[in-house]
Amino acid sequence: MTAPRTAVPRPRTLIRLLALIAVVLGLQAAPAHHARAATPFKVIAFYDGTYDAAHISFVHEANSWFPQHAAQYGFSYTSTNDWSQLNAANLAQYQVVLFLDNYPGTAAQQSAFQTYMNNGGGWIGFHVAAYNDSSSNGWSWYHQTFLGTGLFQSNSWGPTAETLKIEDPAHPATAGLPATIQSSVSEWYSWQNDLRQNPDIDILASMDQSTFPIGTDPNQTWYSGYYPIVWTNRNYRMVYNNFGHNDMNYSTNTALSSTFASVQQNQLLIQEIRWAAGQSGPVTPPPAEPTGAIHGYGGKCVDIAAASSANGTAVQLYDCNGTNAQNWTVVSDGSLKALGKCMDVTSAGTANGSKVQLYDCNGTNAQKWTRSGGTLVNAGSGKCLDATGPSSANGTRLQIWTCGTGANQQWTLPS
Repeated sequence: MTAPRTAVPRPRTLIRLLALIAVVLGLQAAPAHHARAATPFKVIAFYDGTYDAAHISFVHEANSWFPQHAAQYGFSYTSTNDWSQLNAANLAQYQVVLFLDNYPGTAAQQSAFQTYMNNGGGWIGFHVAAYNDSSSNGWSWYHQTFLGTGLFQSNSWGPTAETLKIEDPAHPATAGLPATIQSSVSEWYSWQNDLRQNPDIDILASMDQSTFPIGTDPNQTWYSGYYPIVWTNRNYRMVYNNFGHNDMNYSTNTALSSTFASVQQNQLLIQEIRWAAGQSGPVTPPPAEPTGAIHGYGGKCVDIAAASSANGTAVQLYDCNGTNAQNWTVVSDGSLKALGKCMDVTSAGTANGSKVQLYDCNGTNAQKWTRSGGTLVNAGSGKCLDATGPSSANGTRLQIWTCGTGANQQWTLPS
């Protein structure tokens, strides 16, 4: 008589237990990044911005490019040249740290960063952030244990775009990328240590053998060899990128390339940052920003007088000649950029006849332009880019003027 009474609750208990196990297993089976994909995260970038015009140019680009695209990929971006903010209290607010052109120099900063990484923080480094040519002023944990590089050994010169081989296609940072990708232009470093011999290092991308020779100076050209370009240390959420040095005309302090010119490299960067924050999965990268000549009145091109990058240089019409003084980038924030600076309305003027000049990019409406049909409308004034006169003679100044239908306000942008 007791057996039938005890037999009934046992199956019920078992069913409930199995149901509970199924729920738990179902939750565990869901990909972690799906649950976390909607969670915004915070990125902070540290930089000096004081050494080598090519590095400074990259820093300026990074501090413009990342904020423009951060929201699209679920993060916010803060940058600072105050390395004292590299402390435990401040780092606790951020999921990912970027080093753009250096690494921490004081014992307190180094200790805070090492603790942050040991506790699961994320890090992305660029180019000179790994540079160290003397063991006497190095940081052993950073250069030997964390990066694995040891000392800087050599560099290629001049800066070039190369074909990179994806070494680990299974890593979330390389998801969706083809077997080889085209890099942007950079100077490239080699290192004392062979990273292939370090079991902690996972090389994500290296120079493809098809890309040799690398460099334009015969004395600093690489003709063969193995050169890792992007890698991670399996013990940390980190990725180092051996790029971040633009080609420069040093005599005029003019950038001749962009680190963000490669769509595939941009995809790699965004996926690195998301992975370092604990999220993963392939993303669609932002398209490359169109670059080329702006054609206008009389078949002439929008030109920077004397190819000068000095603030206040006149923006004018001139015979199209394919030089960098006529090579404009249509930036996604609405600015028009050439020679490393932006097309700007002098003194943020709004009156008819206010002249247009070249000036440091500052994000103001005086530097924002919107296409409306064939016209370019300035956001600060609501007026249109206009060839004075109207004239199409070489040297004709550009200005803003009440928008109309005249041919002197019609412009064709690169696409």
